[in-house]
Amino acid sequence: QVQLVESGGGSVQAGGSLTLSCAASGYTASRFCMGWFRQAPGQEREGVAAIYSIGGSTYYSGSVRGRFTISQDNAKNTMYLQMNNLLPEDTAMYYCAAAPSPASFGGSWYPCAREGSEYTDWGQGTQVTVSS
Repeated sequence: QVQLVESGGGSVQAGGSLTLSCAASGYTASRFCMGWFRQAPGQEREGVAAIYSIGGSTYYSGSVRGRFTISQDNAKNTMYLQMNNLLPEDTAMYYCAAAPSPASFGGSWYPCAREGSEYTDWGQGTQVTVSS
């Protein structure tokens, strides 16, 4: 099992930037892919970005591609999400998650999964609020 702790959330104005961090501990060797998800009140959880822990390939949802960058520092067991040009619609609770194996059904993010159900370990979340 992997323990995940997010940090770096906050309140910014539209056009601003934030960097989220996700520190991993425990059985970190089980992280096949790491992902960032977000959920706004009344909305479904959305996969934002993922990174293949071994190869370093990255995947993004269309709504954040070109604005967000996912990265990892394996020496520090930490994953990051650099968020630039933030929009009010980016307001949500952001979660990091770890998946122990490749996506079950392929998909555009393969070998990572876009569905949260494929991730077994989750952080507690960090709030991002973007005002217009």
